[in-house]
Amino acid sequence: MIIKKLTVGAFASNNYLVICEDTKEAVLIDAGGDYKATIREIEAAGADLKCIFYTHAHLDHISGDRELKKNLRVRTYLHTDDKFLVDMFRQQLKMFGMPQTESPVVDEFVKDGQELTVGNLKFKVIHTPGHSPGSVCYLVNDSLFAGDTLFADSVGRTDLPGGSYEQLKDSIVNKLFILDESIKVYSGHGSSTTIGYEKQNNPFFGINARI
Repeated sequence: MIIKKLTVGAFASNNYLVICEDTKEAVLIDAGGDYKATIREIEAAGADLKCIFYTHAHLDHISGDRELKKNLRVRTYLHTDDKFLVDMFRQQLKMFGMPQTESPVVDEFVKDGQELTVGNLKFKVIHTPGHSPGSVCYLVNDSLFAGDTLFADSVGRTDLPGGSYEQLKDSIVNKLFILDESIKVYSGHGSSTTIGYEKQNNPFFGINARI
C-alpha cells in the first residue's frame, strides 16, 4: 500500500491518495480542491483512480469533487447523515466567503461497518459522528484515515451545523481508542499521529482534559 499526502485548498486540507501496489488501483480520501495538482500526483504515481471516499461533507473536503469526476469519471462515497451538508454546499461557500461553484454529487452512501474494496485493499467504514453527523473514518491495514474527527493533540471542532462534542468524544473513546495502539492516524489537517499516542497525550481526554 502506497500513501501520498496532498495538502490542498484554502483551508490546507489533507487529502490522501491510497494506492494498491499490486494493481495500481487507487482511492482519494477527501477532495479538498486544486484538482489539477491532484491529477498530476495521480499521473506521477501511475495510479488508476477508481473512487473518492469522503470522511465528511464540509466544503474543505469536497470542493474538488466535480472537476475530478469530470476528468477521471470516479465514483464518490459519503455517509448518508452528511447529505444535508452536500445539499447546503452553496451556503457553506457563502458562509466562508468562497466563490460559488457546482455542488458535488454523491454516488453511494456508506454505513458503519461496511467494507469497501479498492484493488486488493479493504477499507472498513467506522461511523464517528461529532464533527458532523456523517463523519466517518476509514481503516485499512494499520492505517486510519480520520478526517476531522481526531487530530494530533486535538479533536475536530463541533460548532458547525450538526456538530456535537458529546458525540465526538463518544466516537473517539468508544470507536477509535479501542483500536490497536500502533495504528497510524492520518488526519484531515496537520500531521499524522497514532492511536496509542492520542490515548495517552491528547489534551481533550484523561486527567489533563481541557473539556
